[in-house]
Amino acid sequence: MSLAEEVPDLRDRSFSTLFSHALRGVPCRVLGLDGGPAELPVHDWTRPADHHDDALLAECVGDTLDIGCGPGRLAQRLAERGDRRTGRRVLGIDVVPEAVAQTRARGVSALQGSVFDPVPREGRWHTALLADGNVGIGGDPLALLARLGEVLAPDGRVVVELGAPGVPTSTRWARLEVAGTTSRPFRWSVVGVDGVLGLARATGWAVTTRAPFAPQRWLAVLERRP
Repeated sequence: MSLAEEVPDLRDRSFSTLFSHALRGVPCRVLGLDGGPAELPVHDWTRPADHHDDALLAECVGDTLDIGCGPGRLAQRLAERGDRRTGRRVLGIDVVPEAVAQTRARGVSALQGSVFDPVPREGRWHTALLADGNVGIGGDPLALLARLGEVLAPDGRVVVELGAPGVPTSTRWARLEVAGTTSRPFRWSVVGVDGVLGLARATGWAVTTRAPFAPQRWLAVLERRP
């Protein structure tokens, strides 16, 4: 029996369905980005958070939204760390039901949906976390950063993981491939650390930090522009 026969809903070619199978351990490739077909690095997202992740998460202050939370390893670590002075609310958001289920299984609150939809406590969150390339969500970083200006409190910040220096900002049509079935195309963007300044200025943010936090992994912190 083929994998497609074992998993009949592969006939549903949505991103959400194929990504759900990837999160359950089914091999998955991403097509359409630079470098040709590549294995989706789900193993990096399902493992426990490590000291490199902690360096990224140290920039998250107060109540934090983990946008595109995936299986919830970072949201879990944030919730475990908390904030000794004030406590910390952590909420994961993801469009993929399996991602939300796995995040909740880690004991962390998670919401199925898009950050472009209404968000609980909108306008009162202190940090929005965009890790694992999630600044590419929706294929429009400008729209995403502008939306976060509505979701966050006036003194809120965006903590974003970026590509290494020299990686150009680009937007592509991509697809997932599982067991010979490809998803319908979806828009995805890649933003390198060199490109974040222009995006921030165009959406009312100031870049207060740009730094490596692990080999070939870079972060930026965006705060309201005075």
